[in-house]
Order: sequence, then C-alpha cells, then structure tokens
Amino acid sequence: MSREEQQENKSLGLELEKIIFIGRTYEEYMSMFNFTVEDLRGRSILDCPGGACSFSSHARRHGVDSMAADIAYEHEIDKLELKGQQDVEHTIEQLEQVHDRYRWDYFGSMDGLKQARMTALRDCTADMRSFPLQYVYAELPVLPFTDEQFDMTLSAHFLFTYADRLDFSFHERTILELLRVTRQELRIFPTVELSGKRYEHMDEIKSFLKNLGFSVTEVSTTYEFQQGAHTMLKITKPES
Repeated sequence: MSREEQQENKSLGLELEKIIFIGRTYEEYMSMFNFTVEDLRGRSILDCPGGACSFSSHARRHGVDSMAADIAYEHEIDKLELKGQQDVEHTIEQLEQVHDRYRWDYFGSMDGLKQARMTALRDCTADMRSFPLQYVYAELPVLPFTDEQFDMTLSAHFLFTYADRLDFSFHERTILELLRVTRQELRIFPTVELSGKRYEHMDEIKSFLKNLGFSVTEVSTTYEFQQGAHTMLKITKPES
C-alpha cells in the first residue's frame, strides 16, 4: 500500500470515528411516530438520517417503498457494522452513569436496551447488503432526491436533539430540504434537546413553517425512553 493510500485510509477512519452509528428498531419507530401497519402500506417513505435503524428493512416487508439516507452510508458495510457494535457498547457504558434520566418500562433493563440496539444494527446492515440502493449517502442540509419523491419523511434523534451543535439556520435549511423531497408529511422525533428541555427555538420554527403555508403540530406519542422525549413535530404540506 502506498503512502497516499495509507493516508487516505487513515483519513476515512478518522471520519468514521466522528460518526455515531446506532439505531432504533422498527417497533420503536412505530411507537415514536404513532403508526399502524395500515398507515404505512403502499406509501413511499424516507428515513433521514437513517443511521443503523431497522425501520426501512421491516417496513419494506409490509408493502412500503422505503429508503434511508445518512452521511454514514459512504462507508463500507463491514466497517459500519463494527463501528455500530462499538457504539452500542459505548452507549450502554454512558447510560449506566445517567440511568435515572431514562424510563425503563419499554426496554425493561440495560440488557434489554442493548439487545434492541444490536437487533436494529443487525437488521439494518443485513438489509444494506441485500438492498444497497435503498441506503443513500447524503449530507444534510442537501439531499440527492427529486422534489416530492416520497409520500412521507421521518427524521429521528437528530434535529432538535443536537441543538447544542446544530444552529437555528441549519434546522431551518434541513427541515425545508426534507419537506422539498416530501409530498405529504414530515415527522420529526423528539422535540426536546439532549438535556430533556423542549427545543428552545421550537416556537420560531413553527411560526416560520406556518408562514410558509405548512400545518404544524406537536403530537404526543406512546414512546418515551429519554424522560420528557415523548412528542413529535408533525408538518403537513398543503394540498396542491
């Protein structure tokens, strides 16, 4: 291997280290976004950022034309799978320090959480190998899709969650881009920051979107792991 190739591999490795490749299960998504199977069947749905989530994999089995987009998908699947395993282990270690900030009725225990995260990772990477074209590299706030390509878009644990490192302008641009590729509805979960507090610019975001003609509501869901994180933002496009 040449020095240039070694340097390139080292650079890619560092880039991968900056990415947290962890995901939620299909069942978590159904609860987070208040879905039934009938709500999904026959629709085209984008999960962005999709991470190591298994929603797209399982939704396709229920007649959904599902696709996931994420900055992580530029990396090889084997490397992502290994990174995901490491991230699950690290996450469990971190959560043990703040156990009381979370509700455990859904997972039952730390072992239950670990099993769910590993299951999501396993299902996601298996599906990536079987349907590689359904997992698209994208770096928000830009998406490589056509206008209104999807009936619905889902976005979980990214916007609002990381408000400490994603500014208001990024939120505006990303939400508008997600809406651009969506024909009917965008759902974002949760509406709180990592601290557990409601996103500080939520009212500004809602006013901004309403002024553009979108219907915007905060909706309670049946899912709550992080305490206080049980609400999604539902943005509906006006009928043309």
